[in-house]
Amino acid sequence: MGVDKKKEVALLQAARLYDLSHSNFAEHLQSLKAFYANPAIHAHPQDRCTCAAPSAKKMTGKIAYHGDTWIRGDFRGQSMAKVIGGIARGVSFAMWAPDFVCGLVARWTLEKGVYEITHHEPGGSILQLVEEDIVDDDWLVWITGEELRSEVEHHDRTDLLLAPSSSPARPGGT
Repeated sequence: MGVDKKKEVALLQAARLYDLSHSNFAEHLQSLKAFYANPAIHAHPQDRCTCAAPSAKKMTGKIAYHGDTWIRGDFRGQSMAKVIGGIARGVSFAMWAPDFVCGLVARWTLEKGVYEITHHEPGGSILQLVEEDIVDDDWLVWITGEELRSEVEHHDRTDLLLAPSSSPARPGGT
């Protein structure tokens, strides 16, 4: 969660860790376990998810799923999705050292360059959740654990974009 100067919520992003050592991300999505704790009890009989992205079948082990991002309107268009995505990747690496980090995004976000994406494929989640009135056709986006490690270990701290401080400098500080 990110807050503005008034401590009001300005952005949110969720991340989950899945242990898919005996499965893969495509199977996980298609089982509806990514959407319901217990699909047999909670899913509507007509709920469906198809995952046609070939790479999702290769994603096994520890999978960090990043998604459910919300950015308040007055913060949109300022590259906040890229900033929060970078933070989320760093936190996921520090907490979990996953084999993959992935997400599901609308095609338009790729076309507009909303996120910094390493890999992407169509058909990540063709989803219908009846009671939630959700019908989506999202792309799979991902980075491997090795690529994530390289990104974190080789990050040049001078590349960080820091907003200028609005408060006066403290004695002995900058």
